Amino acid sequence: MIAAALLAVAAFLAGHWTAPENTVTVQVKVPVPVECRVDVPDRPEMPTEQFTAQPTIDQFTQGAMAELERREGYEQQLRAALAACTEPVK
Repeated sequence: MIAAALLAVAAFLAGHWTAPENTVTVQVKVPVPVECRVDVPDRPEMPTEQFTAQPTIDQFTQGAMAELERREGYEQQLRAALAACTEPVK
Protein backbone atom coordinates (compact mmCIF):
# COMPACT_ATOMS: atom_id res chain seq x y z
CA MET A 1 0.00 0.00 0.00
CA ILE A 2 2.82 2.35 0.86
CA ALA A 3 4.54 1.45 -2.42
CA ALA A 4 1.41 2.40 -4.37
CA ALA A 5 1.19 5.74 -2.54
CA LEU A 6 4.86 6.47 -3.20
CA LEU A 7 4.38 5.57 -6.85
CA ALA A 8 1.37 7.90 -7.11
CA VAL A 9 3.28 10.78 -5.46
CA ALA A 10 6.27 10.17 -7.78
CA ALA A 11 4.00 10.20 -10.85
CA PHE A 12 2.31 13.39 -9.63
CA LEU A 13 5.61 15.15 -9.06
CA ALA A 14 7.05 13.91 -12.34
CA GLY A 15 4.10 15.48 -14.17
CA HIS A 16 4.74 18.85 -12.57
CA TRP A 17 8.45 18.83 -13.29
CA THR A 18 8.21 18.36 -17.05
CA ALA A 19 9.02 21.34 -19.22
CA PRO A 20 6.00 23.31 -20.46
CA GLU A 21 5.16 23.11 -24.15
CA ASN A 22 6.03 26.11 -26.27
CA THR A 23 3.05 27.18 -28.38
CA VAL A 24 3.84 29.15 -31.51
CA THR A 25 1.05 30.93 -33.37
CA VAL A 26 1.55 31.20 -37.12
CA GLN A 27 -0.71 33.27 -39.36
CA VAL A 28 -1.78 31.37 -42.45
CA LYS A 29 -3.60 33.17 -45.25
CA VAL A 30 -6.23 30.93 -46.78
CA PRO A 31 -8.64 32.06 -49.49
CA VAL A 32 -12.23 32.00 -48.29
CA PRO A 33 -15.12 31.93 -50.78
CA VAL A 34 -17.26 35.06 -50.60
CA GLU A 35 -20.67 35.52 -52.15
CA CYS A 36 -20.76 37.82 -55.17
CA ARG A 37 -23.43 40.48 -54.67
CA VAL A 38 -23.48 42.05 -58.13
CA ASP A 39 -26.69 42.01 -60.13
CA VAL A 40 -26.49 40.38 -63.54
CA PRO A 41 -27.48 42.93 -66.19
CA ASP A 42 -30.62 42.15 -68.16
CA ARG A 43 -30.10 41.00 -71.73
CA PRO A 44 -31.24 43.77 -74.09
CA GLU A 45 -33.81 43.25 -76.83
CA MET A 46 -31.98 42.70 -80.09
CA PRO A 47 -33.25 44.50 -83.20
CA THR A 48 -32.88 41.48 -85.50
CA GLU A 49 -35.06 39.38 -83.18
CA GLN A 50 -37.92 41.87 -83.58
CA PHE A 51 -38.36 41.40 -87.32
CA THR A 52 -41.80 39.91 -87.95
CA ALA A 53 -41.59 39.58 -91.73
CA GLN A 54 -38.69 39.14 -94.14
CA PRO A 55 -36.71 42.42 -93.87
CA THR A 56 -35.02 44.07 -96.80
CA ILE A 57 -31.24 44.02 -97.02
CA ASP A 58 -31.09 47.64 -95.83
CA GLN A 59 -33.37 46.96 -92.84
CA PHE A 60 -31.42 43.86 -91.90
CA THR A 61 -28.07 45.67 -92.20
CA GLN A 62 -29.33 48.55 -90.09
CA GLY A 63 -30.68 46.13 -87.45
CA ALA A 64 -27.46 44.10 -87.44
CA MET A 65 -25.34 47.23 -86.92
CA ALA A 66 -27.58 48.36 -84.05
CA GLU A 67 -27.37 44.86 -82.55
CA LEU A 68 -23.58 44.94 -82.60
CA GLU A 69 -23.62 48.19 -80.62
CA ARG A 70 -26.07 46.79 -78.07
CA ARG A 71 -24.08 43.58 -77.68
CA GLU A 72 -20.86 45.52 -77.05
CA GLY A 73 -22.59 47.58 -74.35
CA TYR A 74 -24.03 44.43 -72.79
CA GLU A 75 -20.60 42.80 -72.88
CA GLN A 76 -19.10 45.77 -71.05
CA GLN A 77 -21.75 45.46 -68.33
CA LEU A 78 -21.01 41.73 -67.97
CA ARG A 79 -17.26 42.36 -67.76
CA ALA A 80 -17.79 45.02 -65.09
CA ALA A 81 -19.91 42.58 -63.06
CA LEU A 82 -17.27 39.87 -63.45
CA ALA A 83 -14.50 42.24 -62.40
CA ALA A 84 -16.49 43.25 -59.31
CA CYS A 85 -16.95 39.58 -58.37
CA THR A 86 -13.33 38.55 -58.88
CA GLU A 87 -11.56 41.48 -57.20
CA PRO A 88 -9.89 40.67 -53.87
CA VAL A 89 -11.88 41.33 -50.71
CA LYS A 90 -10.35 44.00 -48.49
